[in-house]
Amino acid sequence: MLRLPGALRTCTMNRFRLLAITLAFAGALSACSSGGHPSSEVVKPAPDQAKAAAQERDTDRQQLDQIPPPAKSRYMAIHTRESWGNPFLIVGKKTVTLRIMKPEPPHSDLVPGTLMQPAGARKQELTLRLSELPEALAALPEEAWPYGRVIAVEEDPVAVRADRIPVRRNVETTIQVLNDLGVVVYEWPGTGLLR
Repeated sequence: MLRLPGALRTCTMNRFRLLAITLAFAGALSACSSGGHPSSEVVKPAPDQAKAAAQERDTDRQQLDQIPPPAKSRYMAIHTRESWGNPFLIVGKKTVTLRIMKPEPPHSDLVPGTLMQPAGARKQELTLRLSELPEALAALPEEAWPYGRVIAVEEDPVAVRADRIPVRRNVETTIQVLNDLGVVVYEWPGTGLLR
């Protein structure tokens, strides 16, 4: 049997005690997280949260499926933001800006829609976190989608050069979210167009 010097033996024994205490604590924690703890205040496990998020995404997708598929011949001819009638996303470093055009009111002899509701007055912009985007799109009325289920997406044109990489990553994540919702993505053609 190997005999250790006194100070080293004490140090080694303390390490073993610490290891035993750590293992006992870990066992107690695993019993609590697996339902062995009688407390009703146990935190929801992550799989339930992921399942709830997936169900919410499916609900949003079902609502968006009510909008007809896009007509490519209608939206490919649009080259200015002012002419774009469907939802439009400007993706920044941390948020997305959703621009929508409220539909024109019906024309009548008394109140012509174009005079009372010019395009600038019908435009609305909402700044959202990416997690809020599916619910916001699902809440839009069918009239907000005149070209069908397609959305224009553009990198924030005023983002500083240092933020270009995080902005592009956010654009890619946004496109993935839109694809999961069944929305066709039209990456905006360029930054040299009218704003």
